Amino acid sequence: MSKATITRLFIGSIIAIVAGAILALAAVTIAYANGVFIMDGPDVVGVRGTGLAWTMVGFGIVAGLVVVAGFVGGLVSWIGALLNTAQLEDKVWFLILLLLGIWNLGVFAMIAYVIAGPDAKPATAQRDTFVPA
Repeated sequence: MSKATITRLFIGSIIAIVAGAILALAAVTIAYANGVFIMDGPDVVGVRGTGLAWTMVGFGIVAGLVVVAGFVGGLVSWIGALLNTAQLEDKVWFLILLLLGIWNLGVFAMIAYVIAGPDAKPATAQRDTFVPA
């Protein structure tokens, strides 16, 4: 997997997570503003079964699926970055990505990799050319 592909996947994953969170927040806000929730003081004790309520539940489910897809895409981009840096002779980037990913700081490692990380290019066989004297 090339660094360009990893970068596109990582940025797309971040966009998906933010879009899903915004959609979920909008669904809850619209539901709350239109009286879908039955409140007892600060507590939600029920939900009115209106068409708007079911529509907002649908939007909430879609938002959750989009966020999960974003997290899966982020995981795939992290694994791709690990495989890409494992091919390098210098293993510093590999260790940084691996350890920060294990310690749940992988997003910072991926941002650093996208900005300044190396791209492991496959080694091409060099042909010896003989030039007549």
